[in-house]
Amino acid sequence: MATRVRRTTLTLPAAPLGPDNPLPALRGGRDPHRIETRDARLPSDMARQMDSAPLRSILPTRMRDGYGRTRRPTGLDALVIENDRLRATVLPGLGGRVYSLHHKPTGRELLYRNPVWQPAAFALNGAWFSGGIEWNIGATGHTTLSCSPLHAARVPAPDWGYLPRRQGSGGGEMLRLWEWERLRDLPFQVDLWLPDGSDFLHVGVRIRNPHHHTVPVYWWSNTAVPEGERTRVLAPAEEAWHFGYERCLRRVPVPGSDGIDRTYPLRSEFPADYFYEVPDDARRWITSLDADGRGLVQTSTDTLRGRKLFLWGAGRAGRRWQQWLTEPGTGGYAEIQAGLARTQLEQVPLDAGGEFAWLEAYGPLAADAATVHGTDWDAARHEVAARLEAALPRADVDAAYAAWLPYADQEPKESLATGSGWGALEAVRAGLELPGTPFDAAALGPEQEPWLTLLRTGDLPAGRPVPGPALVGPAWRDLLESAPSGAATEYHLGLAQWHAGDRAQAVRSWERALGHGAGALPLYCLAVAEAEAGETGRAADRSLQACDEAARAAAEPGQGARDWPPVHSALVREAVPVLLAAGRTDEAARLLADLPRPDPADGRFRLLTAQVLLAQGQSAAAREIFEAGFEIAALREGEEAPADTWFAIAERLVAGGGPVTEQVRAEARSRHPLPERYEYRMRPVEGGSPG
Repeated sequence: MATRVRRTTLTLPAAPLGPDNPLPALRGGRDPHRIETRDARLPSDMARQMDSAPLRSILPTRMRDGYGRTRRPTGLDALVIENDRLRATVLPGLGGRVYSLHHKPTGRELLYRNPVWQPAAFALNGAWFSGGIEWNIGATGHTTLSCSPLHAARVPAPDWGYLPRRQGSGGGEMLRLWEWERLRDLPFQVDLWLPDGSDFLHVGVRIRNPHHHTVPVYWWSNTAVPEGERTRVLAPAEEAWHFGYERCLRRVPVPGSDGIDRTYPLRSEFPADYFYEVPDDARRWITSLDADGRGLVQTSTDTLRGRKLFLWGAGRAGRRWQQWLTEPGTGGYAEIQAGLARTQLEQVPLDAGGEFAWLEAYGPLAADAATVHGTDWDAARHEVAARLEAALPRADVDAAYAAWLPYADQEPKESLATGSGWGALEAVRAGLELPGTPFDAAALGPEQEPWLTLLRTGDLPAGRPVPGPALVGPAWRDLLESAPSGAATEYHLGLAQWHAGDRAQAVRSWERALGHGAGALPLYCLAVAEAEAGETGRAADRSLQACDEAARAAAEPGQGARDWPPVHSALVREAVPVLLAAGRTDEAARLLADLPRPDPADGRFRLLTAQVLLAQGQSAAAREIFEAGFEIAALREGEEAPADTWFAIAERLVAGGGPVTEQVRAEARSRHPLPERYEYRMRPVEGGSPG
């Protein structure tokens, strides 16, 4: 039974994704992966790739934070790839996630399969969900495409002819997924197929650089696997680079240190990354095996260099995050990952006109449990390596890669899903021809229409009352600079200049946009620019003006009454912290009070209200908000604001109007421990451990 691809519907309890945030994402936000301390033995190439081309923001994408936590049974479009040994279920509308990998002979699910679909704010642009195999491209973190549709189609697959011992029928069908990644403006594809009789899902990946300049590239394939007390993660390494959320990168021995074997995810307390130092001549693989020595193994050709374990740990915060991402009472997970670089903190340069391509394979592995879980690390990993070689020889993976490459340019024969129109727009602008991954004009939609007009006429139309999505690449900036001045043109030109690091020019463009009557969004942009420059008072003034302008627009009849309320709400969420930083608590309180019908389930406003009350000296009232309870659906990875606010309230209550001394802080933490529902800190915290 060669690979066949079919459609189906996967029904899960799911929270609606909701709309994107209408404000431009000028700030990248607090990066939980920022390094503050580096091991002095950091290799020079690693250091160089860590420091190259950091993101200044997530422009041109928007934050995706409109989801909640009320789940209802929902049908999700799915594609099934199947042979007589394996069945893979893929979600093309959600980043091409491999949701399930079922091994038929043993009846085992090889992946952690989340029983719900619950977005959480872990992607670079917010919404992300846990489970399965995900394809991460762009920059450090989960891709902005985590909850976005990809193009998908049937494509002919290679047959077994590349292996002399496996002669037979044709290769059947591949499932091709492809999209245009907007942070780095790169097209990529993921080809999935199951050779006849194979226990391994084959995945061919290609990233192309169609530009005339070098582009930094990030890629990690992340696989969620069930965790357990006796689950062990193994890789061919004796050392690893440990990154914890205390933002320190250091070299550590594998399998463990300080008497703790870190290859067992539940033996660590705090969430952490372990990037394995795989020797250059070693076969690339990583596996997660249970108490019986059975589980999933991932291997690849050598281009996919890195291997990593991510674990949540057994501490209170890690357990709380696991519950947040799925249903309480269900099993947790760890992640085994593979990437282009040693660590996820690096970007690898891709030359103009070049490409990265490799083959991955995912399948079951059974090894001797006593050896796998023994104290001899060399014996354990050599046992796994031998079992993998018997199940899928390294030479077969290289041969499969060579056989796949000619098929990478095969044109799709039947479309199965449609992604965004951004790749089609770039193809029109640059006259791109990308064999195998057509970005057809049929994919162009309303979001691309104003930019098509700019291409054809040299003028960017104003469009809707609220400006639409941005384009910030150098070619689009050139077009905007040549276009007639107008509200939309100057606003978007400012975004492109900001993205390029030309902040003074961005400010001038947004000021010109105000002169054309653009209103709230340029005011918001100017407020961000002034806050970044340390001009707190001016940023507070601009923030107030932006909120008042949006409130007036939302009160007008017509289309503005539909488009502006979400903008007004988003502006208030951004303005309140700015006003508190400027000491203007009464104005912050006024903005919250004047906001019409904020969603009572949106805990962001409840937290902001508590912070305002605290700043006004009403600590008891602020405490009541916490006691009544709230949830922040869009809580960011590593977020500490709920805990910080709780302890600040406790300190004021203990101090009773007096100074907040170290003794007061210690007493506050002792008398008012943080309730579990607000515990999301992913690192050891001074003055009290979150674990």
